[in-house]
Amino acid sequence: MLGGSTRAFSFVKPTFAQFVVFLVAALATNILFAYLAADFGSYFNEQGLISYLVWPVIMLVAGIILAKRTQNYSLLFVPVILWLVADTLLVLLQSGIQYLDIKGWLPAFLYAILPTLFTALFVWQTASLLWVFAKKLHWPWWERLLMLAGAMVLLVVWQKNVVNQPIFQTRTEDPSISEKNFYGQETLLNQALESIAKSKKGVSEWYFVGMAGFAGQDVFASEITQAQSLFDDRFGTVGRSLSLINNPATWQDFPIASRTSLAKSLKHIGQKMDTNEDVLFLTLSSHGAVDESGSILGDLVMENPPVELEPIDPVWLRSALDVAGIRWRVIVVSSCYSGAFIDALKSPTTAIITASRADRASFGCTDDADMTYFGRAFFSESLREQTSFDGAFNQAQRRVGEREALMGFEPSEPQMVVGLAMQEALPELEKALFHHAKKPQIRLPSQAEQEMTP
Repeated sequence: MLGGSTRAFSFVKPTFAQFVVFLVAALATNILFAYLAADFGSYFNEQGLISYLVWPVIMLVAGIILAKRTQNYSLLFVPVILWLVADTLLVLLQSGIQYLDIKGWLPAFLYAILPTLFTALFVWQTASLLWVFAKKLHWPWWERLLMLAGAMVLLVVWQKNVVNQPIFQTRTEDPSISEKNFYGQETLLNQALESIAKSKKGVSEWYFVGMAGFAGQDVFASEITQAQSLFDDRFGTVGRSLSLINNPATWQDFPIASRTSLAKSLKHIGQKMDTNEDVLFLTLSSHGAVDESGSILGDLVMENPPVELEPIDPVWLRSALDVAGIRWRVIVVSSCYSGAFIDALKSPTTAIITASRADRASFGCTDDADMTYFGRAFFSESLREQTSFDGAFNQAQRRVGEREALMGFEPSEPQMVVGLAMQEALPELEKALFHHAKKPQIRLPSQAEQEMTP
């Protein structure tokens, strides 16, 4: 039937028992798909089930009308049985795709076409049924085209309207924040900043700032807190590190991530640092922003309901770093399209590492993950095994590429760009980081010397 062949009729020996069996099978597969597609904490929605049952009822009524018009009562259950079997097969296909999405195994290019694909499958099963009946009953060609055109419009409109009535409905609650947590945010940020130690003269020290921008998934908060733990435990940044986190579970524990909190943090740390000797390690983790049409914006999504936050764009971030007076910078941006940050952030005294090219997605930001692909490869693995950023980046780039190839994803192609002055200074700076217990004496180029660097 799905191929438009009237041979479909020869395979159907309709009975009421078959109708019941195939109806149960179709209901089961649709419930399975709705369950896989539902967010955690969703509830069973009777309205969604009723909305689905409308079409089997329509097919059953169509069979009754056809049987009466042709005086062939063997046609009674044929339309509904063919429709239910096709629905079962196609929804099983959709369930498989949804399962791949849950596991993070779905190629990135499919996300943009999935809604259209699922609508096309729904239209296909009904339009093909109408087509084979039109052929079987020898309708004129113009009637077939008119019938198919009208049916396809109706089916598309129907599908787009019932998408808000799934069988498993997400509980919609307006996000809220308690008065205590709201007013406590300023105190949290001030306490975090007050705990930042002042630089020791004559010693090159590293300062860590992490920012998790998107509150809707725990993976970003987890990635930043694990990165901070790595720097505090292995690299000795205790007392010189802080994290800004957007997550509904951390309102009482971490300052929120926003332009305001990041700019204030950078300015405060810039005052604590010795700008000639010390280095800032800044890492940001979130989704890469796209507009409604799917076009890449090159910004980081900042979301923490009910507060409305502005995205972090590369030009603003460069300005915030410059205003803070922080000269030596290692910046890691973990997001889709993060390569868009490179041009605005690059300078002679900056090293920039991004999880992807400016026009490529990065992967691993699934609900069940504790770090993204790049975050795991760079922070959890490579920085624990290597003794230089170059070595850590090359290892992480290789491991991310291997995992993406295994999953069939388009390569994200992580990027690393290092300024000329930073290229000269980084080996000595890395000694202070990777062997911080030795506390080596380091002299970095002065401001005048940097300006003379070609």
